[in-house]
Amino acid sequence: MTHTTRDRHAAAPGLNPDEIQPMPRHSDALCASVVDLLLDAVCVVDAEGHFVFVSAACEAVFGYTPEEMVGRRMIEMVAPEDRDRTLQAAQRIMSGQTHLHFENRYLRKDGRRVDIMWSARWSPSDRLRIAVARDVTARKRAESMQAATYAISEAAHAAEDMPALLQKIHQVIGQLLPCHHFAVALVDEANGQLGFPYCVDGAVQAPEPPTAAVVAFCHEVIRGEQARLGGDSTSWLGAPLTTQKGVMGAVGLNRHAQDAPYTEEDRELLQYVSTQIASAIERQRLYARLRHMAQYDELTDLPNRGCLQDRLDMALARARREHRHLSLLYLDLDKFKQVNDDWGHATGDRLLKAVAHRLKGCVRASDTVARMSGDEFVVLLESSHPPEGNGVVAHKISEAFDAPFDIDGQRLHIRPSLGVALYPEHGTDGQQLLRHADNAMYVVKHSRR
Repeated sequence: MTHTTRDRHAAAPGLNPDEIQPMPRHSDALCASVVDLLLDAVCVVDAEGHFVFVSAACEAVFGYTPEEMVGRRMIEMVAPEDRDRTLQAAQRIMSGQTHLHFENRYLRKDGRRVDIMWSARWSPSDRLRIAVARDVTARKRAESMQAATYAISEAAHAAEDMPALLQKIHQVIGQLLPCHHFAVALVDEANGQLGFPYCVDGAVQAPEPPTAAVVAFCHEVIRGEQARLGGDSTSWLGAPLTTQKGVMGAVGLNRHAQDAPYTEEDRELLQYVSTQIASAIERQRLYARLRHMAQYDELTDLPNRGCLQDRLDMALARARREHRHLSLLYLDLDKFKQVNDDWGHATGDRLLKAVAHRLKGCVRASDTVARMSGDEFVVLLESSHPPEGNGVVAHKISEAFDAPFDIDGQRLHIRPSLGVALYPEHGTDGQQLLRHADNAMYVVKHSRR
């Protein structure tokens, strides 16, 4: 097709058509050279989905030379999870719709994924799809990092406990960096040992004990010896979880050998997100400590009065619904004030901790031993058997105080006065039962005096 300035400007005022010279015919080689100067990739695909022409920029975007791409099916290069919607978009283009700014992901020759934004149209006369592709991987990654930061921050505030938080973090990281195995290792604040509160195999999607390889890799990450590791069967990626106090643990993930290995860009991305993860875990630990302080006695680590009331209300609801039996034992240590006066409050505190430990040894894990205040304790017992069985527990507690307590080399003999309340014989709500057991305890105490 020949174009001249005479054709395009014949109607333009002030121009003499006789002075206008025809423009030279453009060769296909010149057109191809101009196309190859474009930073965006230009692709031409036939009706069956094969590349018939690609510009030079395709090699920078997809990693393949034009010779390697021509004749290849386009859909084979698309990331598997995006293939269905890519084929649907192709059908819409071939039906006559011009498709602008369609985004999907492709697999480069080196296995890395790239995010592509397409603009395409269909040429019915040539039966070809002409498309321009722009690599938007950097923009998408920046958006993903921002979204991940926001999602982890939201999870830190919304998660009820540590398992819920770590599960949400796994979901966020899985969208950012697809992985087969995901693990979070945390250094125990009390003993410095490395634990794994979250370790999930992608094939099972259920918590599992960490393998020796996972443990070794996380230790290396924490020591700063390893961040990315390639093997025959898997590719590993890890980042330390660092706070202002130091390294609190590590996050580690891996993918199978058939997937693309993790890159240095992936390492930098995980390193960035790991800062948000560490902050979220630190915040969750703080929340857990505050919740514990609100519900447990600081000295003995037993449930406090408020926690006991909550458990008592739930136990009463179960007792009404399931016709269960319930007993409350109210204990007060005899002559405890004398221990404080003779040996000091520090010794008295250690004695209270020893009493709490001995009481917990007398009951089941499902029962509750609580500290009301001072030297007063309450034991909540639930049972589907007649309440006489709970009397056995009361006797067991009484016998447990036959042996003296060894506190700082001093053998201290102390016994509790004990009152009992039964549901529903002595009350139908928590306050009635506590009041009855407290009164019964004082009757015993006064009788001893």
